[in-house]
Amino acid sequence: MNMMKRITLVGALLILLLLVLSCSRKPAQTAPPPPEVLVTTVRPQDVPRVLERVATLDGFINANINAQVLGYIVSRDYQEGSVVKKGDLLFRIDPRPFEAALAQAKGTLAKDQANQVKADADKKRAMDLFNKKVISAQERDTAVAAADSTTASVEADEAAVKQLELNLGYARVTAPIDGVVGFANNQVGDLVGPTTGPLTTMSQIDPIKAVVTAGEGPFTDFVSRHPDATERNAYIKTLDFDLILGNGELYPHKGKFYALDRSLDPKTGSIRYYVTFPNPGNILRPGQFGNVRFVADMKKGAMVIPQEAVNELQGSYQVAVVGNDNKVSIRPVKMGERIGAMWEVTEGLKPGDKVVVQGLQKAREGSTVTVKDWTPPPDALVSKADQQKKP
Repeated sequence: MNMMKRITLVGALLILLLLVLSCSRKPAQTAPPPPEVLVTTVRPQDVPRVLERVATLDGFINANINAQVLGYIVSRDYQEGSVVKKGDLLFRIDPRPFEAALAQAKGTLAKDQANQVKADADKKRAMDLFNKKVISAQERDTAVAAADSTTASVEADEAAVKQLELNLGYARVTAPIDGVVGFANNQVGDLVGPTTGPLTTMSQIDPIKAVVTAGEGPFTDFVSRHPDATERNAYIKTLDFDLILGNGELYPHKGKFYALDRSLDPKTGSIRYYVTFPNPGNILRPGQFGNVRFVADMKKGAMVIPQEAVNELQGSYQVAVVGNDNKVSIRPVKMGERIGAMWEVTEGLKPGDKVVVQGLQKAREGSTVTVKDWTPPPDALVSKADQQKKP
Protein backbone atom coordinates (compact mmCIF):
# COMPACT_ATOMS: atom_id res chain seq x y z
CA MET A 1 0.00 0.00 0.00
CA ASN A 2 2.80 2.45 0.81
CA MET A 3 4.41 1.60 -2.51
CA MET A 4 1.19 2.33 -4.40
CA LYS A 5 0.78 5.66 -2.65
CA ARG A 6 4.32 6.65 -3.60
CA ILE A 7 3.79 5.74 -7.24
CA THR A 8 0.55 7.70 -7.34
CA LEU A 9 2.22 10.74 -5.76
CA VAL A 10 5.14 10.63 -8.21
CA GLY A 11 2.73 10.36 -11.15
CA ALA A 12 0.73 13.35 -9.95
CA LEU A 13 3.93 15.35 -9.57
CA LEU A 14 5.00 14.47 -13.11
CA ILE A 15 1.62 15.47 -14.54
CA LEU A 16 1.75 18.79 -12.67
CA LEU A 17 5.26 19.44 -13.97
CA LEU A 18 4.20 18.78 -17.54
CA LEU A 19 1.28 21.17 -17.19
CA VAL A 20 3.55 23.90 -15.87
CA LEU A 21 6.02 23.40 -18.70
CA SER A 22 3.31 23.46 -21.36
CA CYS A 23 1.82 26.68 -19.99
CA SER A 24 5.22 28.37 -19.89
CA ARG A 25 5.93 27.70 -23.57
CA LYS A 26 5.16 30.61 -25.98
CA PRO A 27 3.32 29.81 -29.23
CA ALA A 28 5.38 30.01 -32.37
CA GLN A 29 4.78 33.31 -34.23
CA THR A 30 4.05 33.15 -37.99
CA ALA A 31 4.66 36.08 -40.40
CA PRO A 32 1.45 37.86 -41.66
CA PRO A 33 0.67 37.46 -45.37
CA PRO A 34 1.56 40.36 -47.70
CA PRO A 35 -1.24 42.94 -47.97
CA GLU A 36 -3.50 42.72 -51.01
CA VAL A 37 -3.71 45.58 -53.54
CA LEU A 38 -5.58 46.08 -56.80
CA VAL A 39 -3.43 46.96 -59.81
CA THR A 40 -3.92 47.94 -63.45
CA THR A 41 -1.46 47.14 -66.20
CA VAL A 42 -0.41 50.13 -68.30
CA ARG A 43 -0.88 49.64 -72.05
CA PRO A 44 -0.90 52.17 -74.92
CA GLN A 45 -4.39 52.36 -76.36
CA ASP A 46 -6.65 54.53 -78.46
CA VAL A 47 -8.90 56.09 -75.85
CA PRO A 48 -12.25 57.62 -76.83
CA ARG A 49 -12.85 60.92 -75.08
CA VAL A 50 -16.48 60.47 -74.07
CA LEU A 51 -18.33 63.54 -72.83
CA GLU A 52 -21.60 63.57 -70.95
CA ARG A 53 -23.76 66.58 -70.20
CA VAL A 54 -27.10 67.24 -68.57
CA ALA A 55 -29.90 67.98 -71.03
CA THR A 56 -33.50 69.18 -70.89
CA LEU A 57 -35.93 68.02 -73.54
CA ASP A 58 -38.06 70.57 -75.36
CA GLY A 59 -40.37 70.64 -78.34
CA PHE A 60 -38.69 71.12 -81.70
CA ILE A 61 -41.29 73.84 -82.28
CA ASN A 62 -43.42 75.28 -79.46
CA ALA A 63 -46.47 77.34 -80.36
CA ASN A 64 -48.77 79.41 -78.17
CA ILE A 65 -52.32 79.27 -79.52
CA ASN A 66 -53.83 82.75 -79.12
CA ALA A 67 -57.18 84.28 -80.05
CA GLN A 68 -56.75 86.87 -82.80
CA VAL A 69 -60.20 88.44 -82.33
CA LEU A 70 -62.36 89.34 -79.35
CA GLY A 71 -65.28 87.01 -78.78
CA TYR A 72 -66.82 84.18 -76.77
CA ILE A 73 -65.65 80.58 -77.13
CA VAL A 74 -68.51 78.40 -78.36
CA SER A 75 -66.67 75.06 -78.65
CA ARG A 76 -63.40 73.24 -77.99
CA ASP A 77 -62.87 70.81 -80.85
CA TYR A 78 -59.81 68.78 -79.83
CA GLN A 79 -58.95 66.20 -77.19
CA GLU A 80 -56.53 67.69 -74.67
CA GLY A 81 -53.11 66.06 -74.83
CA SER A 82 -53.77 64.55 -78.27
CA VAL A 83 -51.79 64.68 -81.50
CA VAL A 84 -53.26 66.98 -84.16
CA LYS A 85 -52.32 67.93 -87.70
CA LYS A 86 -51.67 71.39 -89.07
CA GLY A 87 -55.00 73.06 -89.85
CA ASP A 88 -57.08 70.94 -87.44
CA LEU A 89 -59.77 72.93 -85.61
CA LEU A 90 -58.98 73.59 -81.94
CA PHE A 91 -61.50 76.27 -80.81
CA ARG A 92 -64.42 78.14 -82.32
CA ILE A 93 -65.24 81.71 -81.33
CA ASP A 94 -68.83 82.94 -81.86
CA PRO A 95 -68.74 83.97 -85.57
CA ARG A 96 -72.07 85.87 -85.71
CA PRO A 97 -70.70 89.36 -84.92
CA PHE A 98 -68.04 88.92 -87.61
CA GLU A 99 -70.57 87.59 -90.13
CA ALA A 100 -72.80 90.63 -89.53
CA ALA A 101 -69.91 93.07 -89.84
CA LEU A 102 -68.75 91.36 -93.03
CA ALA A 103 -72.23 91.52 -94.54
CA GLN A 104 -72.45 95.23 -93.75
CA ALA A 105 -69.02 95.88 -95.27
CA LYS A 106 -69.98 94.01 -98.42
CA GLY A 107 -73.13 96.14 -98.69
CA THR A 108 -71.11 99.32 -98.40
CA LEU A 109 -68.73 98.03 -101.03
CA ALA A 110 -71.57 97.26 -103.44
CA LYS A 111 -73.06 100.75 -102.96
CA ASP A 112 -69.71 102.45 -103.54
CA GLN A 113 -69.03 100.29 -106.57
CA ALA A 114 -72.36 101.48 -108.03
CA ASN A 115 -71.39 105.09 -107.28
CA GLN A 116 -68.06 104.45 -108.95
CA VAL A 117 -69.75 103.29 -112.14
CA LYS A 118 -71.81 106.53 -112.26
CA ALA A 119 -68.80 108.69 -111.35
CA ASP A 120 -66.68 107.09 -114.06
CA ALA A 121 -69.43 107.72 -116.62
CA ASP A 122 -69.72 111.35 -115.47
CA LYS A 123 -65.96 111.74 -115.72
CA LYS A 124 -65.90 110.37 -119.28
CA ARG A 125 -68.83 112.60 -120.31
CA ALA A 126 -67.19 115.67 -118.75
CA MET A 127 -63.96 115.01 -120.60
CA ASP A 128 -65.83 114.77 -123.92
CA LEU A 129 -67.77 117.97 -123.25
CA PHE A 130 -64.63 119.81 -122.20
CA ASN A 131 -62.85 118.71 -125.36
CA LYS A 132 -65.81 120.09 -127.33
CA LYS A 133 -65.54 123.28 -125.25
CA VAL A 134 -69.07 122.86 -123.93
CA ILE A 135 -68.11 122.94 -120.22
CA SER A 136 -65.44 124.78 -118.33
CA ALA A 137 -62.23 123.29 -116.90
CA GLN A 138 -63.66 123.67 -113.36
CA GLU A 139 -66.64 121.48 -114.23
CA ARG A 140 -64.33 118.93 -115.79
CA ASP A 141 -62.10 118.89 -112.67
CA THR A 142 -65.13 118.45 -110.42
CA ALA A 143 -66.22 115.37 -112.35
CA VAL A 144 -62.69 113.89 -112.33
CA ALA A 145 -62.35 114.47 -108.57
CA ALA A 146 -65.69 112.84 -107.89
CA ALA A 147 -64.68 109.78 -109.91
CA ASP A 148 -61.34 109.51 -108.13
CA SER A 149 -63.07 109.86 -104.74
CA THR A 150 -65.45 106.98 -105.47
CA THR A 151 -62.53 104.87 -106.64
CA ALA A 152 -60.75 105.48 -103.31
CA SER A 153 -63.92 104.63 -101.41
CA VAL A 154 -64.23 101.34 -103.27
CA GLU A 155 -60.59 100.44 -102.50
CA ALA A 156 -61.15 101.23 -98.80
CA ASP A 157 -64.32 99.12 -98.81
CA GLU A 158 -62.48 96.22 -100.41
CA ALA A 159 -59.76 96.42 -97.74
CA ALA A 160 -62.43 96.47 -95.01
CA VAL A 161 -64.09 93.39 -96.50
CA LYS A 162 -60.75 91.53 -96.59
CA GLN A 163 -60.07 92.42 -92.95
CA LEU A 164 -63.52 91.26 -91.85
CA GLU A 165 -63.08 88.05 -93.82
CA LEU A 166 -59.84 87.52 -91.90
CA ASN A 167 -61.63 88.21 -88.61
CA LEU A 168 -64.31 85.70 -89.52
CA GLY A 169 -61.57 83.19 -90.33
CA TYR A 170 -59.91 83.92 -86.97
CA ALA A 171 -63.12 82.79 -85.29
CA ARG A 172 -61.88 79.30 -86.18
CA VAL A 173 -58.69 78.72 -84.14
CA THR A 174 -56.67 76.02 -85.92
CA ALA A 175 -53.36 74.24 -85.28
CA PRO A 176 -50.40 76.02 -86.93
CA ILE A 177 -48.17 72.88 -86.84
CA ASP A 178 -48.31 69.12 -86.40
CA GLY A 179 -47.85 68.22 -82.76
CA VAL A 180 -49.25 67.50 -79.33
CA VAL A 181 -51.74 69.98 -77.87
CA GLY A 182 -51.73 70.71 -74.16
CA PHE A 183 -54.56 71.41 -71.73
CA ALA A 184 -56.92 74.28 -72.53
CA ASN A 185 -56.53 77.46 -70.51
CA ASN A 186 -60.02 78.69 -71.45
CA GLN A 187 -63.35 76.91 -71.61
CA VAL A 188 -66.58 77.32 -73.54
CA GLY A 189 -68.25 80.64 -72.66
CA ASP A 190 -65.03 82.51 -71.84
CA LEU A 191 -64.48 85.89 -73.45
CA VAL A 192 -61.09 85.78 -75.14
CA GLY A 193 -59.06 88.09 -77.31
CA PRO A 194 -55.54 89.06 -78.36
CA THR A 195 -54.68 90.27 -74.83
CA THR A 196 -56.18 87.46 -72.74
CA GLY A 197 -53.22 85.06 -73.04
CA PRO A 198 -52.77 81.70 -74.81
CA LEU A 199 -55.79 79.45 -75.20
CA THR A 200 -53.43 76.47 -75.09
CA THR A 201 -49.93 75.45 -76.12
CA MET A 202 -48.75 72.83 -78.57
CA SER A 203 -45.38 71.35 -79.45
CA GLN A 204 -43.90 69.46 -82.35
CA ILE A 205 -42.03 66.63 -80.61
CA ASP A 206 -40.99 64.37 -83.48
CA PRO A 207 -38.16 65.12 -83.70
CA ILE A 208 -37.62 66.39 -80.17
CA LYS A 209 -34.67 68.54 -79.18
CA ALA A 210 -32.38 68.24 -76.18
CA VAL A 211 -31.13 71.56 -74.81
CA VAL A 212 -27.53 71.12 -73.62
CA THR A 213 -25.34 73.67 -71.84
CA ALA A 214 -21.55 73.90 -72.10
CA GLY A 215 -19.29 76.18 -70.08
CA GLU A 216 -17.15 78.93 -71.55
CA GLY A 217 -13.94 76.95 -70.91
CA PRO A 218 -15.07 73.82 -72.76
CA PHE A 219 -16.46 75.94 -75.58
CA THR A 220 -13.17 77.85 -75.99
CA ASP A 221 -11.21 74.60 -75.90
CA PHE A 222 -13.51 73.09 -78.55
CA VAL A 223 -12.95 76.04 -80.88
CA SER A 224 -9.17 75.81 -80.34
CA ARG A 225 -9.27 72.12 -81.30
CA HIS A 226 -11.22 72.97 -84.46
CA PRO A 227 -10.21 76.52 -85.47
CA ASP A 228 -11.37 76.24 -89.09
CA ALA A 229 -15.09 76.98 -89.33
CA THR A 230 -15.68 74.70 -92.31
CA GLU A 231 -13.90 71.78 -90.69
CA ARG A 232 -15.64 72.46 -87.39
CA ASN A 233 -19.10 72.37 -88.95
CA ALA A 234 -18.26 69.20 -90.88
CA TYR A 235 -16.94 67.56 -87.72
CA ILE A 236 -20.04 68.44 -85.70
CA LYS A 237 -22.27 66.81 -88.32
CA THR A 238 -20.41 63.50 -87.89
CA LEU A 239 -21.15 63.24 -84.17
CA ASP A 240 -23.68 60.72 -82.90
CA PHE A 241 -25.32 61.47 -79.55
CA ASP A 242 -26.77 59.03 -77.03
CA LEU A 243 -29.54 60.00 -74.64
CA ILE A 244 -29.57 58.49 -71.15
CA LEU A 245 -33.04 58.87 -69.69
CA GLY A 246 -33.87 59.82 -66.12
CA ASN A 247 -34.30 56.15 -65.13
CA GLY A 248 -30.81 55.32 -66.41
CA GLU A 249 -31.95 53.58 -69.59
CA LEU A 250 -30.34 54.28 -72.95
CA TYR A 251 -32.74 55.77 -75.50
CA PRO A 252 -32.68 53.53 -78.60
CA HIS A 253 -32.38 56.30 -81.21
CA LYS A 254 -29.24 58.32 -81.96
CA GLY A 255 -29.29 62.11 -81.97
CA LYS A 256 -27.68 64.68 -84.25
CA PHE A 257 -26.33 68.17 -83.59
CA TYR A 258 -28.82 70.83 -84.68
CA ALA A 259 -27.71 74.34 -83.69
CA LEU A 260 -25.42 76.41 -81.46
CA ASP A 261 -26.72 79.52 -79.70
CA ARG A 262 -25.47 82.87 -80.94
CA SER A 263 -23.94 84.00 -77.61
CA LEU A 264 -22.93 82.94 -74.11
CA ASP A 265 -25.14 83.70 -71.16
CA PRO A 266 -23.38 86.57 -69.32
CA LYS A 267 -24.82 85.41 -65.98
CA THR A 268 -23.62 81.81 -66.12
CA GLY A 269 -20.82 82.02 -68.69
CA SER A 270 -22.30 79.09 -70.59
CA ILE A 271 -23.61 78.51 -74.09
CA ARG A 272 -26.50 76.34 -75.25
CA TYR A 273 -26.70 73.97 -78.16
CA TYR A 274 -29.48 71.74 -79.49
CA VAL A 275 -29.38 68.04 -80.30
CA THR A 276 -32.39 66.49 -82.05
CA PHE A 277 -33.60 62.92 -81.52
CA PRO A 278 -36.23 60.97 -83.49
CA ASN A 279 -39.29 60.47 -81.31
CA PRO A 280 -41.64 57.98 -82.97
CA GLY A 281 -44.73 57.37 -80.90
CA ASN A 282 -44.10 60.60 -78.94
CA ILE A 283 -42.41 58.65 -76.14
CA LEU A 284 -40.32 61.63 -75.05
CA ARG A 285 -42.01 64.81 -73.84
CA PRO A 286 -40.85 68.38 -73.25
CA GLY A 287 -39.59 68.99 -69.73
CA GLN A 288 -37.91 65.62 -69.27
CA PHE A 289 -34.35 65.55 -68.00
CA GLY A 290 -31.58 63.26 -69.17
CA ASN A 291 -27.91 63.10 -70.05
CA VAL A 292 -26.49 63.49 -73.55
CA ARG A 293 -23.36 61.44 -74.20
CA PHE A 294 -21.06 61.46 -77.24
CA VAL A 295 -17.51 60.58 -78.31
CA ALA A 296 -15.72 63.86 -78.84
CA ASP A 297 -12.55 62.40 -80.37
CA MET A 298 -9.92 59.65 -79.98
CA LYS A 299 -6.69 59.96 -78.02
CA LYS A 300 -4.20 57.87 -80.01
CA GLY A 301 -1.74 55.63 -78.15
CA ALA A 302 -2.52 57.09 -74.73
CA MET A 303 -1.37 55.45 -71.52
CA VAL A 304 -4.11 56.13 -69.01
CA ILE A 305 -4.52 55.11 -65.40
CA PRO A 306 -7.29 55.78 -62.89
CA GLN A 307 -7.09 59.18 -61.24
CA GLU A 308 -7.31 57.53 -57.83
CA ALA A 309 -3.97 55.78 -58.52
CA VAL A 310 -2.13 59.13 -58.62
CA ASN A 311 -0.80 60.74 -55.45
CA GLU A 312 -0.31 64.50 -55.78
CA LEU A 313 2.19 66.12 -53.47
CA GLN A 314 3.12 69.82 -53.73
CA GLY A 315 2.58 69.99 -57.46
CA SER A 316 4.34 66.72 -58.24
CA TYR A 317 2.76 63.33 -58.95
CA GLN A 318 3.65 59.84 -57.81
CA VAL A 319 2.34 56.34 -58.44
CA ALA A 320 3.08 53.01 -56.77
CA VAL A 321 4.41 50.40 -59.22
CA VAL A 322 4.57 46.68 -58.38
CA GLY A 323 7.52 44.77 -59.93
CA ASN A 324 7.70 41.15 -61.02
CA ASP A 325 8.94 40.27 -57.52
CA ASN A 326 5.76 41.82 -56.03
CA LYS A 327 7.82 44.59 -54.43
CA VAL A 328 6.56 48.17 -54.51
CA SER A 329 8.49 51.13 -55.88
CA ILE A 330 7.24 54.71 -55.69
CA ARG A 331 7.79 56.40 -59.04
CA PRO A 332 7.43 60.09 -60.04
CA VAL A 333 5.34 60.69 -63.14
CA LYS A 334 4.11 63.51 -65.33
CA MET A 335 0.42 63.72 -66.10
CA GLY A 336 -1.47 64.96 -69.14
CA GLU A 337 -5.19 65.26 -69.87
CA ARG A 338 -7.93 63.89 -67.63
CA ILE A 339 -10.37 61.71 -69.55
CA GLY A 340 -13.39 60.87 -67.43
CA ALA A 341 -12.16 59.04 -64.31
CA MET A 342 -8.85 58.26 -66.06
CA TRP A 343 -5.66 60.31 -66.36
CA GLU A 344 -3.10 60.25 -69.13
CA VAL A 345 0.51 59.58 -68.08
CA THR A 346 3.04 61.35 -70.32
CA GLU A 347 6.29 60.41 -68.53
CA GLY A 348 7.42 57.96 -65.85
CA LEU A 349 5.68 54.75 -66.88
CA LYS A 350 6.26 52.20 -69.61
CA PRO A 351 3.95 49.60 -71.14
CA GLY A 352 3.49 46.60 -68.89
CA ASP A 353 3.99 48.44 -65.58
CA LYS A 354 1.52 47.45 -62.87
CA VAL A 355 0.19 50.48 -61.03
CA VAL A 356 -1.57 50.23 -57.68
CA VAL A 357 -5.14 51.58 -57.93
CA GLN A 358 -6.63 50.57 -54.59
CA GLY A 359 -4.67 49.86 -51.40
CA LEU A 360 -2.16 52.70 -51.76
CA GLN A 361 -1.89 53.03 -48.00
CA LYS A 362 -0.48 49.48 -47.91
CA ALA A 363 1.94 50.01 -50.80
CA ARG A 364 5.09 51.43 -49.25
CA GLU A 365 8.52 51.70 -50.86
CA GLY A 366 10.18 48.26 -50.89
CA SER A 367 7.21 46.45 -49.33
CA THR A 368 5.90 43.15 -50.69
CA VAL A 369 2.25 42.94 -51.72
CA THR A 370 -0.22 40.49 -53.20
CA VAL A 371 -1.70 41.80 -56.43
CA LYS A 372 -5.12 41.38 -58.00
CA ASP A 373 -6.38 42.96 -61.20
CA TRP A 374 -8.51 46.10 -60.91
CA THR A 375 -11.71 46.19 -62.96
CA PRO A 376 -12.60 49.66 -64.31
CA PRO A 377 -16.21 50.87 -64.01
CA PRO A 378 -18.22 50.94 -67.26
CA ASP A 379 -18.23 54.75 -67.42
CA ALA A 380 -14.57 55.27 -66.52
CA LEU A 381 -13.92 57.24 -69.73
CA VAL A 382 -17.02 59.39 -69.48
CA SER A 383 -16.26 63.02 -68.71
CA LYS A 384 -19.02 64.61 -66.65
CA ALA A 385 -19.82 68.19 -67.62
CA ASP A 386 -19.59 69.61 -64.13
CA GLN A 387 -16.30 67.90 -63.30
CA GLN A 388 -14.17 68.44 -66.38
CA LYS A 389 -12.74 71.48 -68.09
CA LYS A 390 -12.57 69.87 -71.51
CA PRO A 391 -15.60 69.97 -73.83
